[in-house]
Amino acid sequence: MNRRSFFVNAAGLSAAHAAFAQDGNTLAVGMIGVGNRGSGLLQEVMQQPEARVLQICDLKPERLDKAATAAAKFNPKTTSDWRKVLDDKSIEAVYIATPPHLHVEMAVAALKAGKHVYCEKPIGTTPEGIKELLKVARATRKVFQAGQQLRSYAQLSEAIRLIHEGAIGDILFVKAQRHASADLDHNGPSSDWYFNKAKSGGYLVEQSVHNLDACNWVIGQHPTRAAGFGGVKLYKNSPPGRDIMDHQSITYDYANGVQLSFTQLVFHPRGMPAANQIINVYGSKGAVELMNSAQFYSLDGKEQRMLTPKVDQKNDAHTTAFFKAILTGSKVPADIIVGATGALTAIMGNQVCEQGRVVHWSEYGVDL
Repeated sequence: MNRRSFFVNAAGLSAAHAAFAQDGNTLAVGMIGVGNRGSGLLQEVMQQPEARVLQICDLKPERLDKAATAAAKFNPKTTSDWRKVLDDKSIEAVYIATPPHLHVEMAVAALKAGKHVYCEKPIGTTPEGIKELLKVARATRKVFQAGQQLRSYAQLSEAIRLIHEGAIGDILFVKAQRHASADLDHNGPSSDWYFNKAKSGGYLVEQSVHNLDACNWVIGQHPTRAAGFGGVKLYKNSPPGRDIMDHQSITYDYANGVQLSFTQLVFHPRGMPAANQIINVYGSKGAVELMNSAQFYSLDGKEQRMLTPKVDQKNDAHTTAFFKAILTGSKVPADIIVGATGALTAIMGNQVCEQGRVVHWSEYGVDL
């Protein structure tokens, strides 16, 4: 596929959806979890011309009311029991945007109930849970998509395609980070679960799974082993009972000889350069910064150029791809393998910091 056809095909998704909806076809959806992320997904769903939101589920009444008001044109039922969403035989697809420790149980049950599943990242927080979900997803013909939205970013996807075609030569090394200027709000709406590692997986699993997935994507495989360090330096026992790290430094090793150096922290001062999210991919011809600019720098310093031009990124691209896969049989950009690989890469990073040893991918016994 050339660059022009890539962007033409991406633009054609919406047109195909509109035509499908005009033929009278719809997709009945249930939403499980409508907090910060789930409410955003609800907005994406409502942008799809085929969508009908039939049920909304959340434990917090104020969230239910807000989501039901947003989706009022569908007059959805509301419930605090996620199983009622799965029991509704008229619902064809479900969105799962609950705290991560619930993802495997809910996704497995949804697939067994015959639903298509959009499961927010991470798809699981333990190797055992991910292995179970993989088995069930492979045994069903239903569409499964992980909420790893970077896979639907047009510029990023095109830049990685060009890198795979040799635009920067052989990939030698990747340096990536996710640096925040502060801890998650200790009194915010997610504070009741986020600082509990068993529920969230911590920053590396709950957030950096996006970044680690993009690194795996550009490298072209999952890591074979990892080593690193981490802990709590600034936010010790804050909030009380906290058991997630506030910083980590991890090196991942890949079978093709590439290494990834990844850092995660929540005390990068505001205004200090090199903040936020960065992925630098170093090749034998030069390097490219993937997350922000797709800018290429030749090794001799004589050339700087955009590897691929910026495009207007649709905020609902990942959901659009999910709907298209259900309605037309196309492939989703982040299937169960992508979801499992990303989650396991993040879990591996946590384990090396906690156990103080090299952890090997083969220890998980997961067949991808």
